[in-house]
Amino acid sequence: MADAICRWRNGTPKTVVELVNSIPHEIMPIDDFRSFMADKWDGDFFRTPYQLACQLGLYCEAEDGFYYPRFDHEINEREAEEYLLYWFPRYYVPNPYTRKDGFQDISCPTYFLKSLYEYTIENPNCLYKDAYEACFNESAKNNDDIIKNYINKYSRVLTFSKDGTLNITSVNPLTIFPDMDRNNKKEFFDSFDKNYQPIKREYSFQQIYYGAPGTGKSHIINEQVRNESVIRTTFHPDSDYSTFVGCYKPTTKCEPRYTSYGDKAMVIRDEKGNVLTEDRIVYEFVEQAFLQAYIQAWKYYDKKNEEIKKQFLVIEEINRGNCAQIFGDLFQLLDRNMWGFSDYPIQADNDMRKQLAKAFSGLEISQENKDRINACYKCDKDYVQQVLNGEILLLPDNLYIWATMNTSDQSLFPIDSAFKRRWDWQYMPIAKGRDNGKDLNWSIVAKDNEYDWWSFLTKINEQISSTTNSEDKKLGFFFCKAVNGKISAETFVGKVIFYLWNDVFKDFGFDSDIFNDEDESTLSFDKFYSMEDGKVVVQKDKVEKFLKNLGVEVTSVVESDEDSDEEEDEDGNSISSSKRDYSKYSINGVGSYGKNKLASECVKEYIKLNPNMSVDEVVNNWKSLGYIVSHFVESKEEFDARTDNSKERSIEIPCGSSVVYVANDGYGSNGKADVLMNAVNQRDWGITINKIV
Repeated sequence: MADAICRWRNGTPKTVVELVNSIPHEIMPIDDFRSFMADKWDGDFFRTPYQLACQLGLYCEAEDGFYYPRFDHEINEREAEEYLLYWFPRYYVPNPYTRKDGFQDISCPTYFLKSLYEYTIENPNCLYKDAYEACFNESAKNNDDIIKNYINKYSRVLTFSKDGTLNITSVNPLTIFPDMDRNNKKEFFDSFDKNYQPIKREYSFQQIYYGAPGTGKSHIINEQVRNESVIRTTFHPDSDYSTFVGCYKPTTKCEPRYTSYGDKAMVIRDEKGNVLTEDRIVYEFVEQAFLQAYIQAWKYYDKKNEEIKKQFLVIEEINRGNCAQIFGDLFQLLDRNMWGFSDYPIQADNDMRKQLAKAFSGLEISQENKDRINACYKCDKDYVQQVLNGEILLLPDNLYIWATMNTSDQSLFPIDSAFKRRWDWQYMPIAKGRDNGKDLNWSIVAKDNEYDWWSFLTKINEQISSTTNSEDKKLGFFFCKAVNGKISAETFVGKVIFYLWNDVFKDFGFDSDIFNDEDESTLSFDKFYSMEDGKVVVQKDKVEKFLKNLGVEVTSVVESDEDSDEEEDEDGNSISSSKRDYSKYSINGVGSYGKNKLASECVKEYIKLNPNMSVDEVVNNWKSLGYIVSHFVESKEEFDARTDNSKERSIEIPCGSSVVYVANDGYGSNGKADVLMNAVNQRDWGITINKIV
C-alpha cells in the first residue's frame, strides 16, 4: 500500500505557512540548503516534513545541484490557502515523492483529484476507499482524515461525507484540471508554478482611505465608483446598529376603519359602500444603508440579469462613530474568503429574517452560481437558499464596503485592532490637486494680491509639522473649494483660519513670527473680522498679512473693485463712464490701436522680430515686464490648465509650432495701457509704442 499524500500533518494553510516560512526564500546550492535546514529543525526536517513540503511543491532539490523555493517571501494563511486551491487539482501520482513500490500499474501522470472525480461521476455516492483502489490500483492507507481535509476544502468539485462517500458539487472541472506530463523533481515542482498567480482583484472588498482633511479621499472613491451602484452613509457619534442596518419604526399609514359586531370585526363603509379609512400609527421595518446595499448586491445575482453588477457601500468618516456598536454581529461578516464571500455567515434575528425573505421574494439565482457559492464552504448546507430565506446573512463577492477617515478629527471613538485588520488601508498623501490629468492652480484672493494656494499649503504644513510633530493636522489640497480657481478671503478665513486657530495651534500658542500683526502684536482670530454698517466683514488686510508672514508666493495683483465691475468696450473704455479715453497707440510708428488691442499687437510684432524664439522664451520675457493685467501672457499649457471662466478674454497668437495667449481686456483702468507702453519702451526689443490720440 502507498500513500498518495504524506501523512506527516494535515496540509492546512497553517501547515503550509509553517513550512514556507521555515525554508530559505532564495535559490542556493543544495548543500547550503541542507545545512541550513538541519540547524533550523534540529535534524528533524528530513525525516517526514520534507516529504509533505516537496509533495506540496513548496520546494525542490533539482538534479542541477540547486535548491529552488516556491515563494521568495514569507506568506500568510490567506496566501497559503490560495496556493492549496491551485495545487490540489494539479497534484498527480506517481511522482518523485510517492513510494516506488506503490502505484506500479498506473500511468504518469494520474491526477489524484481528477481521477476520483471521474470515477464518482460513473459511480455516484461511491465510497472513497473503493474509488481509491479503482483509480490507483492500491488500497488506501489509514489517512482518510487527511484526504478528507484536502477534498472538502481545496477540490471544489468533490465533497467527502462523514460516511466516507464521495459526492459531486457540479463545479465544472475542465476549468481546473490542466494537461501536463511530468516525472522528475524539477518538472514536478515546475508543474505547480506554470501560470500560478495569486488572485488579483480590481478592487479591495473592504477599504479605508485615510489621511489629513482635504487630501481627496472622498474624491478618489467617487472617481472609482462613478458608474457603479453606490449607497452612502456618514457615521457620527449618535450612529448605532439601527441607523446603519435597520429597525422597526413608527409610521403613519392609511388603514380601513373597523367596528365590532358581536365577537367579529367588520369594515365600516359609507352609504355608497366605500370603505372608510383613517390614519394610524403602525410599525414597519425600515432598511438602512447596510441592508439596502446588502439586498441590492444579492439582487444583482438574479438569473434574469446579464451580468452580476458591483454594489458599493461607502461610509464617510467611519471613525466618528462607535464601530463596535454600529456593526454589532456584522463584524463577523467582514472576514472574506479568497472568492470574496463571508467566511462565517451569521444568523438573522426574527425581524430581519422576515424583512430579508420579503426583499428576496421572487429572486432566482442560477444553479451554476448556487453551486459555485456553496462550493466555497465545502459542506452539505445550501447557504444560498438560506440567504434567500432570510435565515442567514452572508456578504456576496459583489458587495464592496469602502470608507474614509480623517486622521485629524477630534473626539472620536477608537477603532480596535480586530476591526482594523479586516480592512485594507490606503493612505492619502498631501499632493497638488489635479483635474482631468492637469494640475489645479488655485489662488487665495486677499486685499492687494492673489496668493498661490499650493504654496500656502506647503508653507503652513511645514509650520504645522514643526509645531505639533504630527502629520494628522495638516491640510490637503481640497480642504477648501475654489470657485473658478479662486478662494475668496471670506472662505479662507471661515474654513482655513478658523481651523488653524481653533484646532491646530490653540494648544501650542501663537508665539511664532507667522502670527505677528503690523504692530508686532499677536494676530488673534478676532482681528480677521470687523463690523461695518451693521455687517460682519472679513479683514482682507489681515489675510494678506498672515500670508506674507508665511512667505506665500504671489501669483497676481488683485484688480480694484471699480476696475473689475465696469464693462469695457473693444478699445478698453469704460462703457458706464461719461468721460471716455479714446487714446490710440502706434507700434514702431505704424497703426492706431485701442488700449485692449495694444498688448496682443505688440506680442505679434515681437514674435515677428524673433522668429526663432521659443514659446517659453517669449512668455517669460513678456512676464518680466511685471503684472499688467490678469493672465497677461500665457503659454498654451498655462492657458489649458486654467479652470476659470475668463479664457474668452485672451486671444491666441501663433508662435513657432505652438501658440501664446495674450489678455485683451483690463487695460482701460488705472492707466495700464500707459504702464505697458512705458515698460516696453524701456526694453531693447526693437519695439517702440507711442500714444497718438
